Amino acid sequence: MQTEKIIKPPSGYLTLAISIILLGAGIYLLATRQFAWGSILLTIDFILVLPGLIIVNPNESKVLTLFGKYVGTVKSDGFFWVNPLTTKKKLSLRARNLNGQQLKVNDKMGNPIEIAAVIVWQVKETAKASFAVEDYLQYVNIQSEAAVRHLANSFAYDSLEDENAQITLKDGAEKVNNLLEEELNERLSRAGIEIIEARISHLAYAQEIASAMLQRQQAAAVIAARKLIVEGAVGMVEMALERLSEKEIVKLDEERKAAMVSNLLVVLCGDRNAQPVVNAGTLYN
Repeated sequence: MQTEKIIKPPSGYLTLAISIILLGAGIYLLATRQFAWGSILLTIDFILVLPGLIIVNPNESKVLTLFGKYVGTVKSDGFFWVNPLTTKKKLSLRARNLNGQQLKVNDKMGNPIEIAAVIVWQVKETAKASFAVEDYLQYVNIQSEAAVRHLANSFAYDSLEDENAQITLKDGAEKVNNLLEEELNERLSRAGIEIIEARISHLAYAQEIASAMLQRQQAAAVIAARKLIVEGAVGMVEMALERLSEKEIVKLDEERKAAMVSNLLVVLCGDRNAQPVVNAGTLYN
């Protein structure tokens, strides 16, 4: 695998001045009918001098090869002169966004989900991007999709599916994003690509089970709320009985305590306001 070699070629301004001098001298010799020397100077200028001038813009690079052999990469921006026989390939070093398409995959528990990711990447090593893979743009797209699929297969959508899961796609956003970034860096290092940031941009159950999963989540929320209400009600009843006993406001036998507990639980746990009823008799009549 090729290792990147950064080179700093000489400035192109001196070479441009020499090219202008050769051009002027060649035209002058042709005008004075010295065709042989004039042709030689013009040939040197247009074949050996001018083709070697290159301009490298900021956050761009030029990968140079000579007769199939990698010579080096120019990463410094400016005006330079290189061997005119080299092949010069421009490669952008700017950060790029990959807005991945929505993929329909199965999570760890086998449920179909929809997932997509936004990835920010840039070329880090130009030699690998140019020679290690056929098309580094296509390589990034395919490997990114494969990484997102693998991530979705590795975790459950949420903790309702896997109660023992420490990380889920829904709740472990930061950790999941870090794992995706690490896997992408590992997959794309062969092409000299660096991942700057990777984020899950879309996550949902597939349409065919979305309605059922929504009902399940709602049911789980209702159960959790009821559990909290019951725990609170039991604590309040216990506190009421203790306070009544401490203050000796009223003495209750076991049957009356049971009736009082029943009434308090109905009032506290009911989802509607209780209607007061005046008891004119006694508990035993």
